[in-house]
Amino acid sequence: MDEKFYIEVACKQKNHGDARVCGDVFFSRRIKEEGRIIAVLSDGMGHGIKANILATLTSTLALNLAQEHKSVEAMAATIMSTLPVDSVKEMNYSTFTIADIDVEGEVRILEYENPKTLFYQGARLFEPQWNGVVLQEIRHEGKEVLTTSVRPQKEDRIIFCSDGVVQSGLGTDKYPLGFGQKNLENLLTDAIQEEHFISANKLAAKVIDRANLNDGFHPRDDISCVVIYYREPRKLMICTGPPVDPANDAVIAGLLLQFEGRKIISGATTGDMIAREWKQNITDNQEITDPELPPVANMEGVELITEGILTLSKVSELLKKPSSAYESGKGPADLIIKAMLESDEIHFLVGTNINAANQDPSLPVELELRRTVVHRIARTLDEKFMKEVSMKFF
Repeated sequence: MDEKFYIEVACKQKNHGDARVCGDVFFSRRIKEEGRIIAVLSDGMGHGIKANILATLTSTLALNLAQEHKSVEAMAATIMSTLPVDSVKEMNYSTFTIADIDVEGEVRILEYENPKTLFYQGARLFEPQWNGVVLQEIRHEGKEVLTTSVRPQKEDRIIFCSDGVVQSGLGTDKYPLGFGQKNLENLLTDAIQEEHFISANKLAAKVIDRANLNDGFHPRDDISCVVIYYREPRKLMICTGPPVDPANDAVIAGLLLQFEGRKIISGATTGDMIAREWKQNITDNQEITDPELPPVANMEGVELITEGILTLSKVSELLKKPSSAYESGKGPADLIIKAMLESDEIHFLVGTNINAANQDPSLPVELELRRTVVHRIARTLDEKFMKEVSMKFF
């Protein structure tokens, strides 16, 4: 596979009704030493805590078994043997889809009772060769797991979801039988044709928003959509904090200027430093979009300028939230998160000179040194969102 390819994996979810937790569970893991990414979506029967526990058990098992290179039969049998079975319906309490991705080659899909996984070459839907693996153990005899392997190319996408998507709108005048697979395919095709390079994160959100609309904005089931998108990397650089040695002002400004990608400055002092080195003017914005944070500012050559440590601390906290619990806003921290989630490689230029203003004892206890906050953000971006992150400290 072309070394410039980046594999973006995104999941968007919406909880059933007013449920506090999602009965669908998505886990992903990057195994750097093997060049693999494993992504698992499980749908627990029903909704709420019970469904979440069952789906969490399924996803955890699937993730660990896939990492150990277990066969399809072994994985399915182990998962099904561990899960309880409904005594009336005689079916397992959880479904699953597993994507085992070799970043330089094939991706293997295992699917059990979830809506059919969709494969797109650009905006064109294509159907791979599926194989049915029928389990032979007495307890699971006759149950079938579907599996396929494909070798994706640039601009290919793999999309799978829970039945909260295809069954959305069930019983309504428009969709008496539910939204259905065909309407989902049409929605995806139209979205990709309209915005050819649409990110995995944004495309998954479109699917969730449509299913939510179909249910009258009160989901009748948990709704989840996973998108895997093969493309060239999108790059973002965040510059925050002045350096300890003022002689490095020009070095930081030069690295930011030469960077090919999106650019954000976090910190008023940092913004002033870059503006001075670039010989640019900063335009202040008086519109308050987050009552907890100062408004953003603008300067030619960067996407936006925000306040520093308070904003980054809020970014860190918001990134930790489950996707189903985070509603994107228009505040400075939200704008930074949006840029992060739309990027693949995120590079931090961090000046570690301590701002005397941040030593005010009246400020919140959780206000930490810039280096600590950036490390925390980088860890979350790597482990939760599988972003490529680099940091340079000055």
